[in-house]
Amino acid sequence: MSKINVALCSFGMSGRVFHAPFIRLHSGFHLYGVWERTKNLAKEKYPDIKTFRSLGELLADDAIDMVVVNTPSVTHFEYTKMALLAGKHVVVEKPFTATIEEAKELMALAKSRNLKLSVYHNRRYDSDFMTVKKVIDEKLLGPIVDAEIRYDRFVPALSYKTHKETPTAAVGSLYDLGSHLVDQALQLFGMPKAVFADIDIFRDGSKVDDYFDLKLYYETHRVSLKSSYYVREAMPGFQIHGKKGSFIKTKADPQESLLIKDQEPVGADWGTEPESQRGLLHSEMEGKLVKELIPTLKGNYAEYYFQMYEAIVNNAPLPVKAEEGTEVIRVIEAAYESKHKKQIIDISIS
Repeated sequence: MSKINVALCSFGMSGRVFHAPFIRLHSGFHLYGVWERTKNLAKEKYPDIKTFRSLGELLADDAIDMVVVNTPSVTHFEYTKMALLAGKHVVVEKPFTATIEEAKELMALAKSRNLKLSVYHNRRYDSDFMTVKKVIDEKLLGPIVDAEIRYDRFVPALSYKTHKETPTAAVGSLYDLGSHLVDQALQLFGMPKAVFADIDIFRDGSKVDDYFDLKLYYETHRVSLKSSYYVREAMPGFQIHGKKGSFIKTKADPQESLLIKDQEPVGADWGTEPESQRGLLHSEMEGKLVKELIPTLKGNYAEYYFQMYEAIVNNAPLPVKAEEGTEVIRVIEAAYESKHKKQIIDISIS
């Protein structure tokens, strides 16, 4: 098969940092085109790329096999639907959609046209998360009792990107940062039975939520997902406690900061955290108390596109199924319902 031609729907931070480098890294993909209304930023970096001035023009190009919908979240449903109707495979940025009903419509459309549809939950390939998952999978802590996952920032000022500060569908901290945390929680523990949420606004002049504290209820344990834009001193990103011990880990994956500096995602050290950021394991193993720092696995966002290629060419499993992206939206919708009703919301699925 010839190379898969890929087009990006924008070339802001998402396109430049999280998608273009990894599409170009894979020999089976060709970064064919990009939609930029007036600028030529992609062409300055990649002279051979084709620039489109409208989405319609991009989707009308029969040479394009796959489209990356990395535009503002409020557009995800509309643009993904347009791309699928144009016969393109689609990678859509998180959050997948604003509602479950929108997600279901897109899944049905992709299935009816035999097209691949995947949600870009790249934080599954963070070094810190991968290490936490390994510790849990290897049952080093015993049965889990309590877990907390955080994604904090210190950014009191409103974003210059107006779409992030306009109270429209799928906008706000819970849809933005919360999508990462919810997806990670579901990967570690599956779908919870119920959700309780405290969601609020603390930045001066803000009209969209910038704080959340979710409690996910499971049969045997609880999981807290937290984020605030007013955390100047970073707290551990992961605190996992089981009946045998605990694992504490910072959020220290280096990939995003390196990509922002335009470093190519290659080399034996790519995705390697500093040893100073190793997680602390304090547990009981073979009847002995163990307290030691655990080596961190290497992060690798490239794995997403390697799996996406295999899914398209060899019908292998998608890196992130649309159904998994939908489960994230199910939790987020339940969280907002909990906030408005001030009660625990049952989301158990029979």
